[in-house]
Amino acid sequence: ADEGFAKWKELTVEIRNARRTIYLVGNGASASMASHMASDLSKNAGLHTHVFSDPSLLTAISNDIGYEDVFALPLKGRAVKGDMLVAISSSGKSPNILKAVKVARERDLSVVTLSAKDADNPLRSAGTLNAYVPAETYGLAESCHAAVLHHWMDLVELKS
Repeated sequence: ADEGFAKWKELTVEIRNARRTIYLVGNGASASMASHMASDLSKNAGLHTHVFSDPSLLTAISNDIGYEDVFALPLKGRAVKGDMLVAISSSGKSPNILKAVKVARERDLSVVTLSAKDADNPLRSAGTLNAYVPAETYGLAESCHAAVLHHWMDLVELKS
């Protein structure tokens, strides 16, 4: 775990120095965590972050194209090599999250995944770095993911 966090910190510092973007995606509680961490990383670590949480964007893509593309489509239009995607899914099976990861990998982004539940979930091995929690309930998975994300924040925070 220490090596994984060290690599995540290294990638994040490189992104900050290059003025690249960190995208964070999730559904439900994971979307809330993505939004929360985007705010913390921007405010406390000087990072440029983005979450796709605008209701007009989400409903337009969902209605016109499909919910599976709700994160992948905006990533196709915005993400560039050197950016990072943090993909959070308790089940590790959400089609829209998996599709976003696929787009991110195609565009040569660093991809960090957080998943739980089934040990063989497809998200668990889809990233550059993967954090898996062997939690069987959503509440425990979400709590553990929040702890992992806050530890990352602590590692990259700019101290004054």
